[in-house]
Amino acid sequence: MKMASSTKLFSLTLFFLGIIALSNAQSLSLKYYSKTCPKVEYIVKKETNKIISVAPTLAAPLLRMHFHDCFVRGCDGSVLINSTTNNQAEKDGFPNLSLRGYGSIDRVKTAVEKECPGVVSCADILALVARDATVALHGPFWAVPLGRRDGRVSLANETLTNLPPPFFNITQLKASFASKNLTTKDLVVLSGSHTIGTSHCSSFSNRLYNFTGRGDSDPSLDPNYAARLRSRCPPADQTTLVEMDPGSFKTFDEDYYTLVAKRRGLFTSDSALLADSETREYVLRQARTKGSTFLEDFSESMVKMGKIGVLTGSQGEVRRRCAFVN
Repeated sequence: MKMASSTKLFSLTLFFLGIIALSNAQSLSLKYYSKTCPKVEYIVKKETNKIISVAPTLAAPLLRMHFHDCFVRGCDGSVLINSTTNNQAEKDGFPNLSLRGYGSIDRVKTAVEKECPGVVSCADILALVARDATVALHGPFWAVPLGRRDGRVSLANETLTNLPPPFFNITQLKASFASKNLTTKDLVVLSGSHTIGTSHCSSFSNRLYNFTGRGDSDPSLDPNYAARLRSRCPPADQTTLVEMDPGSFKTFDEDYYTLVAKRRGLFTSDSALLADSETREYVLRQARTKGSTFLEDFSESMVKMGKIGVLTGSQGEVRRRCAFVN
């Protein structure tokens, strides 16, 4: 009887937490800063364009940073907080050690603070920069609902339990996205962000050498592509970078799905999209129709992702410097 009561209480707690999260997401607004900082989107776009024009390879890391922020404690800018002597923060968690672009976020924040001191959160700036960096590489535009507040807590160990690693299979990927109220379609659509950017060999070298303990490569990987990757990535290579979408890794397009359909997805998590009927159908349709709905779908899924676990109203704070809690 006691156990039944505890289970019921736990279920009710989850239910009410879900209602609070939904309420917070609905309180975001496209006009949130219309009176307090009307030029914020113009400033963010201007600074982001300057950054990407000089360093186009930063676009993918900035988009990835937004994803890594939202999947741990929600989109609250906690990925930007520095570690202290008493606390190891998210940015020093193993999955985030390869993140780049923190200086770019600081640069944009400084420009926004100059115009509107203490008004715009780092979480909102990160969401806007991710959008504008994508657009700068010919990706889609999406209207970003604003009003996120910055979190005060950032824990490295939470990155390991919340961020799906590149070796996840399709069952694990679907469970990870479902835990953030994202659908299987969101999973296959957001995976399309791998159309831009690079990866260290160490993120996929397990697929190239001794995959089953018999000196072989992953059978779900095209053997010619595996051979090409081995020529770039010697065993135990920790430093070499490989294009995730060879030939157009600086252009946001539908090529990713063409590669996955040909069994040339770089990560296990890319190949996994062919192991589920819904995700496979989406991959093959985008490859066949040259991404007929991909850009529109990506915009919708990014808006949805940008609402995960947001803090609003009097929750959290608006950080003056993104790397430090006020």
